[in-house]
Amino acid sequence: MTKYPPKATLDLHRIGKEIGHTPLLKLSSLSTDRVEVYAKAEWYQLGNSVKARAAFRIISEAILAGLLEGRTLLDASSGNTAIAYASFCAKLQIPLAICLPANASQKRKDILRALGTELHLTSELEGTDGAQAVAKSMAEAEPERYFLADQYANPANWKAHYHGTAEEIWSQTDGIITHFVTGLGTTGSFVGNAAKLKALNPDIRTVALQPDSPMHLLEGWKHLETAVVPAIFSEEHIDGYASVDSTGALDMIRFIAKHEGLLLSPSSAANLLGAKQLANTLKEGRIVTLLPDDASKCDEILQMIQ
Repeated sequence: MTKYPPKATLDLHRIGKEIGHTPLLKLSSLSTDRVEVYAKAEWYQLGNSVKARAAFRIISEAILAGLLEGRTLLDASSGNTAIAYASFCAKLQIPLAICLPANASQKRKDILRALGTELHLTSELEGTDGAQAVAKSMAEAEPERYFLADQYANPANWKAHYHGTAEEIWSQTDGIITHFVTGLGTTGSFVGNAAKLKALNPDIRTVALQPDSPMHLLEGWKHLETAVVPAIFSEEHIDGYASVDSTGALDMIRFIAKHEGLLLSPSSAANLLGAKQLANTLKEGRIVTLLPDDASKCDEILQMIQ
């Protein structure tokens, strides 16, 4: 069995400096004099997406607990967490296996293979729920070979945001924030941010975003009514839900490219669509959301919006 180098624990501190501290952008085209919309540009970190935060904490905790000695890190992902894992595992010389829905973008597959990932493509029809089932079966069949990280049930996922992202938002807004909104996928980014922001100011309103139907183009998002609900999900800090549609997200990609000069992924655009829908109902406020990633891994989407 492959054993990760002992120096891996020493490398964690160095890699950790490349995680987080992402810029908070004001979206002037979505804001008014009395209602402002801000978003964290999460691709500005190693791993190039919001998932870098959870992936790094999951790997760090596993290394420090000795769970990766002689084993391969295994998880299911729609793409971004997998790429974050792959970036860190390459630096730490930890073998990685990922179960990925076959309809994930070709760019994501190419990146993962280039980074040395053992890739297992799963049913397009079952999405990440199917990928999770395959990963669980692999881990149960060969427990000595695989460590199942299980980002959908691992508390390190939401803790990465509770102790990181939310504190950055609070600092970057000088504590002046009235609403936090973001989409539900693994749900870690919502759960962690909402819990910490509520702890800092219970008056902050939190809105969880979902696709408006089970059939959608928002890679990584979950329609909770028809999907397997992640074990880390909690409704404790949710003040409301809102739905966004895929067509509207594609329109938002075009709008933001034209008015803000940013090329966003569908997930990022969907978060902005949800933020804009909320803004339209307010007389005043400061809304903060997340931009999970940019369009650099979404060649197919860019072609669609041209």
